[in-house]
Amino acid sequence: MIINLLYIQFSILNIQTTYYKTPIGTAKITGDENGIQSISVLDSILNPIEETTSISKCVQNCIQQLSEYFAGTRTEFDLKLNPQGTPFQKKVWKELQHIPFNTTRSYLEQSKALGDVKAIRAAAAANGKNPIWIVIPCHRVIGSDGSLTGYAGGIWRKRWLLAHENPIKQQLLF
Repeated sequence: MIINLLYIQFSILNIQTTYYKTPIGTAKITGDENGIQSISVLDSILNPIEETTSISKCVQNCIQQLSEYFAGTRTEFDLKLNPQGTPFQKKVWKELQHIPFNTTRSYLEQSKALGDVKAIRAAAAANGKNPIWIVIPCHRVIGSDGSLTGYAGGIWRKRWLLAHENPIKQQLLF
């Protein structure tokens, strides 16, 4: 798989924003020396400010690991993360990181893992506010009936990511 790389970067108050082209859209990555604060996927970039090859070590590492993920050679991320959210949201996002590659979990199972089966709606809402897509794998949470419900980037991206992590192996018939 060939991935077209596009780096566009700008900084505001030491928070660096870089855009990186992926198979599912352009990833917008923000972070600083404290870690990656967000990764979201956009359909397009409007009015890029500056093109550069000078990217912070933290963001370079993120781009490298995302490249490996999309190339199919990485199944776990090892990045310094610094998502911004409420204590409950951070708890949910931390629990999401325990869902292994090529595995899904229902929203009900997610709330049970958090220790409160009644928190299913709150946990689902926190999933929807996950600021670090793909690395914090909210795409691995599905409906109890197996349906691909709720993904801020669109169901087609969720389907693509799940298929990418679990490609159907076809047997050759002779």
